[in-house]
Amino acid sequence: MTVTDPARRLTVTDAWRPRRTFILRVLALYAACRIVTTVILLLVMQRQAPTGMTGGDDIPVTYFPFTALWDGQWYQTIATEGYPDHVPRGEDGGAQQNAWAFYPLFPFAARAFMAVTGLEFPAAGSMIALLCGFGAAVLMGLLLRERIGEAAALVVVVLWASFPASVTLQLAYTESVAMLLLVAYLLALARERWLVAAGIAVLVGLTRPIAVPLGVVTLVALWLRWRARDDRPIERREYAAGLASLVACGVAGFLWPAIAWGATGERSAYTDTMGAWRGSGVVEPFGPWLGMSKYVFGETWGPVWLVVVPLVILAMVVGPWARGLGMQLRTWSVAYPAYLAAVLDPFTSIFRYLIPMFPLLAVMVGAGWEDRRGTTWPRLLVRTVPLLVLFIVGQYYWTDILWRYVPSPTGDYPP
Repeated sequence: MTVTDPARRLTVTDAWRPRRTFILRVLALYAACRIVTTVILLLVMQRQAPTGMTGGDDIPVTYFPFTALWDGQWYQTIATEGYPDHVPRGEDGGAQQNAWAFYPLFPFAARAFMAVTGLEFPAAGSMIALLCGFGAAVLMGLLLRERIGEAAALVVVVLWASFPASVTLQLAYTESVAMLLLVAYLLALARERWLVAAGIAVLVGLTRPIAVPLGVVTLVALWLRWRARDDRPIERREYAAGLASLVACGVAGFLWPAIAWGATGERSAYTDTMGAWRGSGVVEPFGPWLGMSKYVFGETWGPVWLVVVPLVILAMVVGPWARGLGMQLRTWSVAYPAYLAAVLDPFTSIFRYLIPMFPLLAVMVGAGWEDRRGTTWPRLLVRTVPLLVLFIVGQYYWTDILWRYVPSPTGDYPP
């Protein structure tokens, strides 16, 4: 019979209690943010005209179908019908828009949830996104709490959960699932759980194409561990585990294109499909940003902003005001936008793609200093409340302008 030391049990309980309290605060704050978003969705939903995407032209729009517009329709098709065995092509041989552009983890999880609960896809997809968002918020809070303190971590989670495009965290989209896996991966790296990180990386490869910047972060994490080898010697087993996490990022980067190739018999099935969403019909690294910057800001100011924005991001990450975040989060904050610049055809979806850049929120509220200067509640609130108000107002406009579908002969801008 094992005898438990009461003093030991008390010590473990006391050590867990602050973390439990912190997690409960994160959950409560995140729930409040989602309630605000739900109110916004319900308000905007009143202006949504019934369409095929909402269930039919003659059917009144209700909440769950409203959460499954746009790409949600593709995920619904995948959840109910799967992927095609070929790449649909037009008369000119060019790939047409098809399901191979969308990664499988979210729609297949929705399919399983539908089978268990009997729910239709809009409800199942929205609920999965909502639950994964709660998980992402908790892991994000734990990740940041170790670096910038509890108060600042709570503030960053609230701002992230209130960001204008954070509405997608409870829509039938992949943002919540991707954020859950992203933060779980970063937390595993921070705690040097290399094999755990490797397993998460493979799941990332079935969710969103972000394995390349995660590989860069992994290289930095391994380098930091190697630098500390004098104080903490590295065993052969840890070398192998660290290498596994890096290899897993490489595998994740090619996993979905390889699956598309195997299922269709076409080596370029994935890239051809992605090109179908581009104005040029092909994926062009970096090039589209110049044209879009000129379109939005004009011939003169467009190129200027194209230089200024990357420099601002670099300044936010490189300066001492971000040192408290640690090298891994700082690396992610540079590697991820650099990756977007290389592969993204910038359009209205850029707002959604900013959601993973949560570490910059800590810098914006002055919580990234290594000595945690300025992170008292009064100072944090003074900096946070104006941003929070702007973000919530931005949620309404994002939902009304981008998410709400306006039927027209020329189409509508997607979110």
